[in-house]
This record gives sequence, structure tokens and C-alpha cells, in this order.
Amino acid sequence: MEIEHVIHDHRLSVIENWTTGGSCPACGDLLRRPPIYGCNRCKFFLHKSCLDRLKPEVQSFFHPCPLVLSDNCYHEKCYVCFGQIYSNYHYQCKLWCYFSMHVACAQKPMVEYSDEEHTVQHFTHFHPLKPVVDSTLQKHEVVCAICEKLCSSSSSTYGCTECKFFLHKSCMTSIPRQLINHLIHRCTLLFLTTPWSRCCDKCGEDIISRIEFSCQSCFIHLHVKCALLPTVDSEDAKEFQHFSHPHPLALIENHKDFNNEPRCVACVETCLAPTPTFRCSRRSCNHFFLHKSCALKLPYLPAHIVEPPSHPQHSLTITSLPYNDEIRTCGACNRGFDSCLIAYSCQEDRCGFNLHLDCSKLDPSFFLHGHNHFLTLFEKVADMTCHFCGANCCNFILRCVRCDINIHIQCLPSAPKTINHKAHLHPLQLTQSPLEDELYSEEEAYNSEDDFYCDVCEQKRNKRELIYFCAECKFIAEAKCVISA
Repeated sequence: MEIEHVIHDHRLSVIENWTTGGSCPACGDLLRRPPIYGCNRCKFFLHKSCLDRLKPEVQSFFHPCPLVLSDNCYHEKCYVCFGQIYSNYHYQCKLWCYFSMHVACAQKPMVEYSDEEHTVQHFTHFHPLKPVVDSTLQKHEVVCAICEKLCSSSSSTYGCTECKFFLHKSCMTSIPRQLINHLIHRCTLLFLTTPWSRCCDKCGEDIISRIEFSCQSCFIHLHVKCALLPTVDSEDAKEFQHFSHPHPLALIENHKDFNNEPRCVACVETCLAPTPTFRCSRRSCNHFFLHKSCALKLPYLPAHIVEPPSHPQHSLTITSLPYNDEIRTCGACNRGFDSCLIAYSCQEDRCGFNLHLDCSKLDPSFFLHGHNHFLTLFEKVADMTCHFCGANCCNFILRCVRCDINIHIQCLPSAPKTINHKAHLHPLQLTQSPLEDELYSEEEAYNSEDDFYCDVCEQKRNKRELIYFCAECKFIAEAKCVISA
């Protein structure tokens, strides 16, 4: 009889009169007694009992997704018992959760509730959990791995003393296996046991309990406590976790506790009673106040804005800026940020690019001949100069944030594509700075510390600003030097 099995590409048949010897690749024991299945072409043989045990797909108590048999181990660790996987086969998540486990762990019989010993097999831990005696609670500081609060009585605490893993009974019975459409992360967050030490992507602290809520495809990992905090849309929530801030926010019970009038980090309006307002109680950011209404209105950011038009080289995430950390300006309008104002920020080290929420909503929509990017209309900006007329820009400016080009809206329609000027014999064409003619490449020019000059005023010029150019003579003139007032 021949059978097909996921562990081998060819059909496997019963091997009669086995005398060859060797070891079984599944269990590692010697192949001594039949029945034995194998592929003579590949010299692949194993016990029938092992073949029956290696089911192509199983459902484990410890993982909500189906698991499939795999022989691509690469020295994985088991997500259940946390031991190294040395065998040729293991089970891994069918849905790409990167969850893997020993074959034996996947087939481990579960301990059910017992009236005599009150033993519980819970999906949060590999070993059975038993009620914790009062003496243990009195001698040691026992903390629940889910809510991270102290456990006080044996009747409400279960644990594994071998692993120092403890749970409140209430936490143990109420924790979900998955979180759908969560405010922190819109992908489904699965509860996982994990052998790896990670940092929580919300609060930034280490996840030491080896349990987490995770979106493995997005590489998002959260403390169970952070993931289970009430969301802002809960009517009676007095504490919740908002995606814009790394720490939990608490409802202000008495506005009279604050001598100065705090301002909301989203709308910058004063936080006054009876408007529901939340604040961060951490000393490092105790100036963070957020209206409940603003928290609900804030644009949700699933993970990243991928290549925003104003900052394509890196992705941006929505976050709260540190209070009085440094003077920060918006990369689009060049205006400053108020204390702890929420912004879209670049997470790359030493980049320092930030965007006002309002500026992030503006779409580049104005076309400028000779320029590769569309321009964005800004109503208010700070400390900018029009590259056509040279005058200061305060209101209604067309701006290419990527190239740091600014143009008065009234200058754009009047900008000629070709111009004659007394400083040069030939007509000059409006174009982007032809840096490839000055150096070997545009990238080299932008990264170079060399200065670039205008051939009319002989002063330094911005590498990225529009110019009038004579290709025949390589003559370069700033727009403001050749366009009359």
C-alpha cells in the first residue's frame, strides 16, 4: 500500500522484510521493527507510528490559527515550552504568524478543570496552573502577568511556581484570544506566548512576561496590559490607551487641581470642565492633555504612512512630541509646534522631520513647468522667501516641501517659461537646477558640501530651487535675479 504525506515529495510504501537499519528522521530512534514506510528512491524511511503522529495539519490549544507540519526548522524555538527545536519536523502557523512549536507540544494532552485539585490548563502557559497558597503570596511579591497588579488572595490567584507565572482568576477567565479592530492597531491582534524578549510598541518597555498581543505580519508587539486598556470610545472609561501616546491616559476628575489652564495637544484649546479631558500622569510627560472629543476625531494611523508626498524617503507615524525637548518646526510650513502637540513624525534616527496634522492633509496639486513635483498651497508659513521675486512669504504660498521651493501664488501665473536677460546672450529656460551638469549625479550634488552660485549675482544659491538655464553655455541664473519686479 502506498500513501502520500506532506513530509515527502514522493509516495511512501510499506517496506517488507526490513533489515537495513538506520534511524527514523521523525523520532531519532533506530528503525528495528516493522511496520516501516519509506521511499526507496530517496532512501527515506520512518516508523509507521511516527508517520501517523505527523499529521499534515493540527489545531493546538495554545494557538488560534491552524498549524501545518514543516521540515524547515532553522533552529527555531518553540513558542509554547520556549525550548529549542532540534528535531527534523515541527509545526508552524498556516497563516504566517511565525508561530512554531514542537510536534510533542502540539500533541500535548490538555489538563481540564478538576474539582479535586482545581488544576487549570490555560492557553497563557505551557504548564498547568494551580491555586496559589497564602504562604507564597505573603513571602513573595506575586504579580499577575496580564494586568501586572499584585495578587492578594489564594482564592483569586492561579500560578505555576516553577516558572513564577501567576494570574488573577478574573484575568485568566476574561482575557480574549484575539482583538479585532483595535484602536492601537487595526489588524487582528492575536494572543501569543513567545520565547523572545521584545519591547512593547506602545509603551516602549520590555515584555518580560513572555505573553503578548501581536500582529506578526506588521511586526507589532504589545504588552497584554497595554492592549487590554479601555479605548477612548468606552463611555465609562476612566483610563485608556490612545495610539498617539505611549502611556495610558487617565480621566481628569477635578479640573481645579490645575492652577494653569492646560491645553489640549490636538486642538490647542483650553481644557475646561465639564469637557471630558484625559491626561498622562507620568512625570516625564505630565503636560500631555487630550480632549476626549479630540481623541475620537484624531486620524487613525494603522502602522505607517507609506512614502508621504512631502517626505518620501521615510515613513511617518503619528505621535506626541516630547514636552520642551527641543525647538521643533513643521517640515511643510516651517511653523513651530506648541508644547506636546501631536504630529506626524519620522522615526528614523537623526532625521527630525515632523508634520502638523493639518499640513499632512494638504495634497500637492499645483503644476509648475520645469519642476518634477506638484506644489502644495499653504495659507500660513514662517521665515520663507519666494524664489521668483525674492520677497518674504507669510500667507498663501505654493511650496514644494521635498525640494524646499517657495513661490508666491501671484508669482506662479506670471512666471515665463523662457526669458531674455541682459546678463546673457541666449534665451534662458525655466528648469530645475541641472546639477547633473555641475557634478556627476543629482544625488552627489545634494549630498555635497560644496556651494553653488548664481552667474548673475554671483551669490550662493539653493541647490534645489528653480533656475533659468542656458544649456549651451551652462549659464545659471536664479529666478529672482532675472525676473523684474
